[in-house]
Amino acid sequence: MDYVLTVTLPIYLGVALGFAAVRTGLMQATDIRALGKFTVFIGVPALLFRGIAHQSLGAVLHGDYLAVYAAGSLITLAGVMLLARHALGRSLSLAALQGLGAAGSNSMFIGYPIVQQVIGPQAAVALALCSLVENLLVMPLALALADAGERGGGGGGGASRQSRRGRLRGMARALVRNPMILAICAGLLVSASGWPLPAVLDKSVSMLAAATAPVALFVIGGSLVGLQLSGIRSDLLLVVLGKLVLHPLCVLALVLLYPLADPLLRTAAVLYAAMPMMSIYPLLAQRHGQERLCSAALLAATVASFFTLGALLALLPGRWLPLH
Repeated sequence: MDYVLTVTLPIYLGVALGFAAVRTGLMQATDIRALGKFTVFIGVPALLFRGIAHQSLGAVLHGDYLAVYAAGSLITLAGVMLLARHALGRSLSLAALQGLGAAGSNSMFIGYPIVQQVIGPQAAVALALCSLVENLLVMPLALALADAGERGGGGGGGASRQSRRGRLRGMARALVRNPMILAICAGLLVSASGWPLPAVLDKSVSMLAAATAPVALFVIGGSLVGLQLSGIRSDLLLVVLGKLVLHPLCVLALVLLYPLADPLLRTAAVLYAAMPMMSIYPLLAQRHGQERLCSAALLAATVASFFTLGALLALLPGRWLPLH
């Protein structure tokens, strides 16, 4: 229990500090948005770049990890969508957003600080691999399905095809400009070259990377102020249980069936899957008018994850926790 609290309590105290700062008026929502932009556009890319660039290419490219994590995420996405569609009778658009909430982890802001304490530097490599799955597969697929659901009763074929092509081009441009994807590609280039980073550049990147985790936790806490949990209970429960229970169970089952070559990454895959959903989840749902449900799910999952993550860390075998 001491080990579990040592790993999780500082993380949630950081979240609580951000919540208290905004709740008491010490900081405003605009301040939190500015810190969030720093984290997304500067801090996390620096973290990803440094984590990859400091390792050999063979130590970074783990096809087994990508396959297991992607398969577990897709199974979760499909499972929650099917339940939402057939058990709750929800539209395809809403079901896709619920699936996104269950299959898309907050691997950067909450996941990395926890996993780094458990497995050490390999957490950055696992974070990069999770980011690839989330940004290149889970998020585009779920949003495409949500858009398809919105267009379900829609008009003409030619205009629809043109609109579809426009959305695909827009998604491609967004991926190419995504700072996390660019940082991963740059880190892979440095890793493949075998050249060490210049000392000044390495120190600068390291300083930015070190600031990422605490700032990110503060942002998460500040962004939770004002979110409501009232109503929408069945939909809320489906998303939260899908994220905190189904997703890690799917990844755990696949890890046990197809053991990863690196045992530390086995632990990372399960832990990253057990994190609450990504903090931009409500923003992604705005265009479909579902931000209320998604905001409530984000708040509920973030609070509940303190207990579910603690239970997971307590139940994982000792050999899975090298720092235990």
